[in-house]
Amino acid sequence: MKIADAAARLEALGNQTRLQIYRALVRAGHSGMPVGRLQEKLKIPASTLSHHIKALVAVGLVNQVRESTTLVCHANFDAMQGLVDFLAAECCADEVGCKGAQTAA
Repeated sequence: MKIADAAARLEALGNQTRLQIYRALVRAGHSGMPVGRLQEKLKIPASTLSHHIKALVAVGLVNQVRESTTLVCHANFDAMQGLVDFLAAECCADEVGCKGAQTAA
């Protein structure tokens, strides 16, 4: 993962509302959650929710699928794992004697 992509994803998750949305979608699992149910669950106005979902979609953390008349949001688990892997990739890299140290970039 490029550092610019990681920074954009972390910036998106740095907003409290977006982090709440993302966590709710992660908890929902692979089946995702309809936008209306997400709005009810988090008690966020529709226009605000739409704005924040758009930001998460833009950085690839959330996907949306239209199922008939319902818009369903899904956490992109591959993107989440990629971000976690990127953050952990250089753990202890500068520590003398660290086994398995790697560099991310």
